[in-house]
Amino acid sequence: MKILPFIKSLVTSPVRSIRKREVKNDIINTSQANKGVANIYRKNPNNAGDLYSSPVNYFPELGKIEVDIFDFKNSEENGIASLISENSLIIGGGGLLNRKSFQFQLETFEKLRAHGKKTVLWGVGHNSKSKKDFKKQNRYNININNFGLVGTRDHSLAPAWVPCVSCMHPIFDNNSTSRQETGIILHDKTYNKPRILSRFEDLPLISNTTDLETYVGFIQASEHIITDSYHAMYWGMLLEKKVLVIPNSSKFFDFKYDPVFTTYENCLKDIKKARAFSGVLEECREKNLEFAGKVFNYLNL
Repeated sequence: MKILPFIKSLVTSPVRSIRKREVKNDIINTSQANKGVANIYRKNPNNAGDLYSSPVNYFPELGKIEVDIFDFKNSEENGIASLISENSLIIGGGGLLNRKSFQFQLETFEKLRAHGKKTVLWGVGHNSKSKKDFKKQNRYNININNFGLVGTRDHSLAPAWVPCVSCMHPIFDNNSTSRQETGIILHDKTYNKPRILSRFEDLPLISNTTDLETYVGFIQASEHIITDSYHAMYWGMLLEKKVLVIPNSSKFFDFKYDPVFTTYENCLKDIKKARAFSGVLEECREKNLEFAGKVFNYLNL
């Protein structure tokens, strides 16, 4: 263990916790308005799945206000508190539920409806890292009934099934012919592990930190996709690829269409089990357009 970073974390963690509680109280105790729309999501430029998971990217009716949900604790410095208090909120998409990293923020947003805030959950889903929740996640860590309008990407738990809105991106309109039998797409946390990389040393491989055009082009070029990244699974299905998933979270287990679940050790042997699904892109777009109409009506846009 590196001593200095460890000591720093001991000092900064309590300070951040105090700051987050102060921000939460400031927001809840401030008069709430619905002047425009604040689009809250994980705005991560190093993760294309996160970056393109917000409906603000596809529906100009939602305006241009974007808030990175990770910046919540720094709201005094970057004006997030006022953006949240003054505007209706669209939260999502991405794996924001059942995840400690986002629970405090979502619990704050949950309380705002009682103060007249209009709130929408759009395309969010559960994302528990605990293996006991794999295949068994049957509840969320917040009360979704405390939000004004809810559509989640988890098919069995959804009051309205609304898959990730990234399906609306025009990049999926063209699907080129496969040029490679198998493409490997690894989450950035596994991409740098030599033990895992060595299993795929002779195969085309990229990280989920790749830019969108390269990322989707790689999927388009592949007949099979092996991945431990949610959006590689999702985009592979949109493009009618045969997808195999090495799960690291509950998020993989409640999409409407099941991939082949496998392991790093067995995935190459399991390729023959995978199948492609047709019409997924069209269906996912239809669900998002239907939900968008409900959102626009709810927010009077």
